[in-house]
Amino acid sequence: MSDEVELRDIGIGDMGWLVQAHAELYAAEEGFDWSFEPLVAEILVDFLRHRDPTCERAWIAWENGQRLGSIFCARGSEPGQAKLRLFLLTPAARGKGLGKRLLRACVDYARERGYRDMVLWTHASHEAACALYEKAGFVCIDSHPVTSFGQPLIEQTWKLDLR
Repeated sequence: MSDEVELRDIGIGDMGWLVQAHAELYAAEEGFDWSFEPLVAEILVDFLRHRDPTCERAWIAWENGQRLGSIFCARGSEPGQAKLRLFLLTPAARGKGLGKRLLRACVDYARERGYRDMVLWTHASHEAACALYEKAGFVCIDSHPVTSFGQPLIEQTWKLDLR
């Protein structure tokens, strides 16, 4: 399946889909409340308004006219740092190698653009994604309990040296 999937840059209609897909999936699978949806929207608005196309990119996975997932490479908060954002796979796309393909595309892009490292923020409950990060060489550099989006969570920061 993964090879038949087309990875496109973000386009018309993708923002609305991304906000809805994230909100609905995280509500159904993790019990997140309404406060998660505006966070996703804010991340997307910031990316689209301030994107530097020379060093920031989005990938939306498509197959047979359907969106299956996403991943973004954005500038991090420090010079030379990339930030992985909005990594999502729909339930129908999971377990078929697409997550690994999206992650590889994002990391390879960051390396090609000369970033020195890449960071990401996630929750320990995202076990499949965390396993992908670990296999790709990311290291969890921070982990602590929080209450976010109406749920008790273990918030994590992961980092990958790109040099």
